[in-house]
Amino acid sequence: MAERRRNPLPIPLAEFNTQNEAITRRTIEFALDQLENDVDLAKTQGDKPGSLAMRRFQFLLMGAS
Repeated sequence: MAERRRNPLPIPLAEFNTQNEAITRRTIEFALDQLENDVDLAKTQGDKPGSLAMRRFQFLLMGAS
């Protein structure tokens, strides 16, 4: 799986700052976009480790019944 990028949101100031607002908005948009990609990969099992983990889980679940 790709390495995750961790960017904390900037601390809000007492007065409105357009640059701070733009950084916050872009960080949130990027996080939501990455979440959407992760959900899509999980649905299609597009990445190899995720696919193998899902198959292993299904195999163990079938063997337990």
